[in-house]
Amino acid sequence: MTRFLIVLSLTLIVSSVRAVPTGAASLPADALAAMAGADVVLLGEIHDNPAHHRLQAEAVSALAPRAVVWEMLTAEAAARLDAAVIGDPAALAAATDWETSGWPPLQLYLPVFRAAAGASQYGALVPRSAAREAMETGAAAAFGAEAARFGLTVPLGAAEQAAREADQMENHCNAMPAEMLPMLVAIQRLRDAVLARAVLRALDETGGPVVVITGNGHARADRGVPVYLRRAAPDVSLYSLGQSEAGQIAGAFDAVLDGPVTERPDPCAAFTKGG
Repeated sequence: MTRFLIVLSLTLIVSSVRAVPTGAASLPADALAAMAGADVVLLGEIHDNPAHHRLQAEAVSALAPRAVVWEMLTAEAAARLDAAVIGDPAALAAATDWETSGWPPLQLYLPVFRAAAGASQYGALVPRSAAREAMETGAAAAFGAEAARFGLTVPLGAAEQAAREADQMENHCNAMPAEMLPMLVAIQRLRDAVLARAVLRALDETGGPVVVITGNGHARADRGVPVYLRRAAPDVSLYSLGQSEAGQIAGAFDAVLDGPVTERPDPCAAFTKGG
């Protein structure tokens, strides 16, 4: 049986923090009650961890949101989804072009899709063309109208920019040319803001609540989508859940669920000698 520990916190949880998994493979009642009181619930994940998706599905089933925003889908793909398409894995794969998307196997996400079948579906995936534009002209230009509303016209402070660039270097196995790092930070800011924009559209069109299915990096309250939502719509109430592996996670969340480690190849093996 998968076992989890919930850690309730609004402070920074850094990657060196470890926790011993405990409890049942179910959302604690107090965390679920807190989620139910929010307009927007961000459910973080490590993309290839099946236990994380099972907990997301449980949360979506319990919350019954009116809208679900997917980091993994374009707006066009999400618009093609309804309960019938979601109920047919082959149709879902075709509608989302999942096989060529680069995301982990659709099978991992099926429990979440099925739990969300009764909701309106929204996509917030940044197209490659927009990501390239962000690298060339910055996040604000790539975002377009309302960039100022979401804070993209305001440069990060020097310390924050340096911290984010250091994270990008580590995330890319310390093999990324230094001149690329500001561009990667700009793309991350763009992705956060696009997710926030989709959330507010979903909230406006459906009345909410809205659930966001996304990676932990976008769900973190100190740097991710919540930053942009608080700036653009300060009256919207938020709840952010992070999901760690063996206690390892970076960022601030309203709660963290700790689960088992997924076995995966070393992503940095190709950059090591003989890799």
